[in-house]
Amino acid sequence: MQTWFEGKVSYVKIDDDGRERKVSESYLFDAVSYTDAETRVIEQLRTMVRGEFTVESIRKSNIIEIFPHEVGEWWYKVKIVIVTIDEKAGKEKKINNFFLVAADDIKQAMQRTEDGLSYILVPYEITSIAVSTILDVFPYFGDDVNTKIPSNLKPIQP
Repeated sequence: MQTWFEGKVSYVKIDDDGRERKVSESYLFDAVSYTDAETRVIEQLRTMVRGEFTVESIRKSNIIEIFPHEVGEWWYKVKIVIVTIDEKAGKEKKINNFFLVAADDIKQAMQRTEDGLSYILVPYEITSIAVSTILDVFPYFGDDVNTKIPSNLKPIQP
């Protein structure tokens, strides 16, 4: 299971007309810890931002899964509710889940969410869809981070 962290970064951005302004932007990273998330934020933004930047905050995100698409200008945060029955208490229990989906508009975000959730066999309800403040998502791939084994360590042989 992936753990998503939201990193908020501030830096001075130069607009197309040459004016400078301070911006604060959010990015989503797949990481195993806060330290790993901060490392990934710094490594990724070094390639994207000219000059200095500050990592303002890193927080664990409540997003459990993303639905990326090649075409999609915005990231939409989608909340679904799954209703289950607590057999011990005999009551309904509502479970909230959050997803991030790339789309051009709300209608497309809803369709892509339903397509992405086609594997869920229990009834669910989409209760909200909103444009997210997240600008980009960086899933973890083994070659994203320096994965060289230090010379003093040996891999475990099966």
